[in-house]
Amino acid sequence: MTYELRTYPDREMLAMDLANLIAGELRAALGHRERAALAVPGGTSPGPVFDTLCAADLDWSRVDVLLTDERWVPESSERSNTALLRRRLLTDRAAAARYLPLYADAETPEEKLGELAEAIAPSLPLAVALLGMGEDMHTASIFPGADKLAEALAPDAPILLPMRAPGAPEPRITLSAHVLDGAMAKHVVIYGAAKLEVLKALRGKPPSEAPVNAILGDAVVHWAQ
Repeated sequence: MTYELRTYPDREMLAMDLANLIAGELRAALGHRERAALAVPGGTSPGPVFDTLCAADLDWSRVDVLLTDERWVPESSERSNTALLRRRLLTDRAAAARYLPLYADAETPEEKLGELAEAIAPSLPLAVALLGMGEDMHTASIFPGADKLAEALAPDAPILLPMRAPGAPEPRITLSAHVLDGAMAKHVVIYGAAKLEVLKALRGKPPSEAPVNAILGDAVVHWAQ
């Protein structure tokens, strides 16, 4: 497992540099593909990256944006990552991008899994995947101890999987590890001393214990205190 670690003097500098880097990678992808797909996490950590990236000067009408994972809740829920994405990324110039949802109106993700995956398939492989990492070593909704962890890590995994994990109050839906790992560019954002220690502790652990290791090869890890 090899990755590049880039450190920054502060989170603001990280957000600006990473946003510019991702914009450049999307432009490069659009130079040889009709469309380019960008997968991003939810949560508050990537928000400052989105705030800069949304204004990037590129042909957003040819960019497909999707989440790496989503809670199975409607957009009206305060726990919806989609709602955050619309506020922070799918605005300004990036409002022209095409959004590929990971949620549809149904009681369980299993009811809509095939339909959602079918819409994503033409956009693969991803041009850019932006990811986070939890202190439990998860990424996207690929959690240690999750009910479909083995399936999510399998090389022949489907595009999307429903995921239920201890401590998660609702079902999740997530891109599988091989879809994330197949991105042409992969970036992982972490903040603080604790996450840096987790990153150091990953070495030698199998993905079944540290799911983030399934996508960390050839990734760039961006860290600021």
